[in-house]
Amino acid sequence: MIVAFSVAPSNDNPNGSVHDAVAEAVKVVRDSGLPNRTSSMFTEIEGEWDEVMEVVKQATMAAGRFGSRVSLVLKADIRPGYEGELDGKLQRLEKAIEDSEERASS
Repeated sequence: MIVAFSVAPSNDNPNGSVHDAVAEAVKVVRDSGLPNRTSSMFTEIEGEWDEVMEVVKQATMAAGRFGSRVSLVLKADIRPGYEGELDGKLQRLEKAIEDSEERASS
């Protein structure tokens, strides 16, 4: 399964920045050893249900140390029997775009 998630604590930072809390959460993900990728808004992690959800829980708790409450947004792609989909899905997407462009120029 692949889980894309975002955590953010409520805080009193005047500029609203939560980068320190997010950095701690991302560190938990990276230290897990599971395949992962972080973008400007989400962190994606791939693995089995229990191991992925445990890492999400730990990352949420890490971010929670920076405020009195935490917002968690989570989206999951649950596809038993598949691995390597963190990159595989992107490779298939890029191929589809390339094929579409080739058909359009024909």
